[in-house]
Parts: sequence; C-alpha cells; structure tokens
Amino acid sequence: MSEQLPGLDLAALTPWFAEHVDEVGDGLTAELIAGGKSNLTYRLRAGEREWILRRPPVGRLLATAHDMGREYRMMSALGQTAVPVPHMYGYCDDADVLGAPFYVMEAVTGTPYRRADELRPLGPERTRAISERLVDTLAAVHAVDPAQVGLADFGRAEGFLGRQVDRWRSQFDAAHTRDLPDMIALHSALAQRVPADGPAGIVHGDYRLDNVLFDADDQPAAVIDWELSTLGDSLTDVALMSVYDRMGKLAPGAVSDVAAAPGYLDEHEMLARYAAGSDRDLSDFGFYVGLACFKLAGIVEGIHYRYVNGQTVGEGFASVGDMVNPLLGAGLTALAQA
Repeated sequence: MSEQLPGLDLAALTPWFAEHVDEVGDGLTAELIAGGKSNLTYRLRAGEREWILRRPPVGRLLATAHDMGREYRMMSALGQTAVPVPHMYGYCDDADVLGAPFYVMEAVTGTPYRRADELRPLGPERTRAISERLVDTLAAVHAVDPAQVGLADFGRAEGFLGRQVDRWRSQFDAAHTRDLPDMIALHSALAQRVPADGPAGIVHGDYRLDNVLFDADDQPAAVIDWELSTLGDSLTDVALMSVYDRMGKLAPGAVSDVAAAPGYLDEHEMLARYAAGSDRDLSDFGFYVGLACFKLAGIVEGIHYRYVNGQTVGEGFASVGDMVNPLLGAGLTALAQA
C-alpha cells in the first residue's frame, strides 16, 4: 500500500472497497490529486485499474457544504441522461471507515483546462470549440427534467434565490476571521432585489471549464464536482460560469484565466450561445452576476477560514483570501449597472 495520506486510511478503506467496488487484496494504492481546494480527491490504483475517491476536507466543515451523498446521487441520476458524468461505484456514509462520508467513481480520461497557457497550444479554433461545448453542456444539464431522473425531491426550488442570498451570508458568518464591509453591503443589495421564481431545474452549483473533463477529440467526457448541486434557478450556473471567466482580471495569478486564451468565447458570446439553446429569461442577469460574486466570495472565504485555522491539505492557500474583496466589489458593480 502507498504511504498514508491525510484523510485516507487505505487499511480501513480496503475491506469496504472489496465489498462495494472490487477485490484488490493489499494492492490498493492512492495519491492525492493536486488542484482541489475544497473536497479531497484521490486517485486509487490496483494494477492497471484506476478509480477516483472523493471525501470532505479534514477539520471543521461549513453547514451544508461538502455533501458527498448529494454529489453521488446527482451523478448517479444523470448517468441515464445525455449529460456526461462518471460511472458511480459506491457511496459510504459510515464515518468509522474514513472518518467522513465518501464515494468511489470511475476514473474518466480527460483534461480539466485551468489556465490559458493550456489552451493556447490548441489554437483558436479548438479553444473556441471547447468553450462552445462548455456552454452547450450546461444547457444540456439545464434541459434535464429532475422528476424524470428521480430527482424531484432533490431540492426545494420555490424561493431558491432568496434562500441562496441568506445561505451565503450564513456561510460568511460561519467562516468569520475578519470584517468585510462590502459583504454586508452586497448582501443587503441582493436581498432587496430578489427576482420572482423562474423555471425550476438542475443547478450544478460550481460550473466552470475545469469542472468539465475534455477528451482527446475536445468533446466533454465528464462534468465533475457536483458537491453544491441542487434544484433551483439554473441561471445561477450561467452567471457563475461568467464570473469565473472574469476572475483572472479580478485577482491576476490567483484564479483561472482561461478566458484570455485566443478563440475562447467572450461573455457576450457565451450568453448568446446559451440563450440560443435555452428558453430561460436573461433580462435580469445583473442580479445573477451579483449573487454569483457573493456565492463565490463565500466559498473562497470558507477556504481562507480553513487555511487560517490550519485545516487545509496541499499548497496554494496562503493568498486565496485575497480574492474575496474583489469579488464582493464586482458583485456590487453588477447590481449597480443592471
């Protein structure tokens, strides 16, 4: 077996793995996959075979974040649709095994593009196609009828946007390490602008380019990282995708800058392509951008909280909190311009 990894005890995992996934004797090894700043993701190996294991971060968790059961159930349900997701092997909610719930899924071969430098060698044509397929895949997710795949009770769509505003304020409060005046201002502005309920649909909750694996033919092989998925207003995904593409300008060097790659769709092109493949109303998109900035700032503040309290695993956390105030400011600007 491989060296002990934080959050993963292979000796404790192996009996469960043999019962629910495959009998591998004492040949199971693991490595922590770099890049994640939220749930921990490990690549398991036994000979030529590979699997992926996901579990929450070690230490104190924030409210409803890091729900392994929800992530597992969503991908299991979408496995019967046109949305590309990994095959799910098994879910464990017995804390005696690894100290937290976890699941094991297929190791899909594909590339999660995180940097413009990874896209530039592909050329503008391939980069444009990848960004178009990113948008088309999101439209396909939103076209799924939750009831038809057994997800009618997966979330409460009524009042979703108002609850999101309150939820992310609660996450800020739970991760308090410093005063953030713009957080209070943005929360107040959003609370006063909540639109009426729109059509209910699946919400990925963290949709961006590196949460879609692309195969060698530049086709989406799998949409991953469904830990924040629910039912609600799917336009929140579109806005979050747009804000992720702005983040390279908000905090250069600290976030993904894929939108800077030649050929990558700009925000106007992305919204136009999504609108062409969806019947959702984008007329109040400024609110959704403001909410996306608030949510993303809340996620980042949670990571910053864990870093400050010594609860993170891996590198790259020291400056992550620097993104919070630029995101809050961008949210206030989006609301003012809407």
